[in-house]
Amino acid sequence: MPYLLLTLSALIWSGNFVISRAMNDVIPPVGFVFWRWVVAAVVLAPVALPRLRREWHLVRDNWVTICICGLFGVTLFNFLIYTAMHTTTAINAALVNSAIPVFIIIFARIFYGQRVVLRQHVGIALSLIGVAAIILRGDPSRILTLTFNHGDLLVLLAAIAWGLYSVAIKRYPQGLNPFVFLFCISLCGLVMLIPFYAWEIASGNLMVWNKATVLSIGYVGVLASVVAFTCWNTGLRKIGPHIGGQFVHLMPAFSTIMAVVFLGERLYLFHVAGITLIFAGIICATWRVKTLG
Repeated sequence: MPYLLLTLSALIWSGNFVISRAMNDVIPPVGFVFWRWVVAAVVLAPVALPRLRREWHLVRDNWVTICICGLFGVTLFNFLIYTAMHTTTAINAALVNSAIPVFIIIFARIFYGQRVVLRQHVGIALSLIGVAAIILRGDPSRILTLTFNHGDLLVLLAAIAWGLYSVAIKRYPQGLNPFVFLFCISLCGLVMLIPFYAWEIASGNLMVWNKATVLSIGYVGVLASVVAFTCWNTGLRKIGPHIGGQFVHLMPAFSTIMAVVFLGERLYLFHVAGITLIFAGIICATWRVKTLG
């Protein structure tokens, strides 16, 4: 079940990246993050508020963990990604974002002494090669033509923020309802966003409200925030961040499949090879060998 939840979160977030790139001309980055989590908080409120009164002591006793998750998972990661999409390319963003599992392993090692066995290293390497095969379209020489700018640095910082968030989930308060937890980190993240959103509005960078922007915010607010975050948090708590982080590599694979199915793009051999390597790497990293005796 945790593997299915992590896979579902990667699938939903693949759509989130596509939407953020498509709407960056009409939805400013801070406004996108702010309204995304406003929608998420509103959707969560009817479920979370009745439980919040009963579980307030857990929230109070773990407010530091909740604030850390709100800062890295809600505020920083989303703000950096949406801002980067205004200046970087999809290829560069996908390439840099694929470093997330590596950062998760590093932070899990630093904060918890979590060791990674050889089989998991091999799995991570296979998935990275698969991601590179898709991004570089099967031609390694394309890497020589890549150029990087400050938008790519923002994606790298976002990857670090997500790595810290994923590792912080290991300190999830036992007994706290997952919807209450998500509601609380949503509120924390929104409070931290208010000064930045006020500055964005004051600078005249306003959102264009129309059917497309409303539907986009609805998607990222309900699916990419409530559903995907709940799946991700639950999956990581079950199998650990150093293994669960591997599922981030599914996003380039799912993006390719979506483009073929919904946009009519052609499926090439390097797509098949890349997707196969990504799945092989995940299976290798997550396969549990049972011992006898």
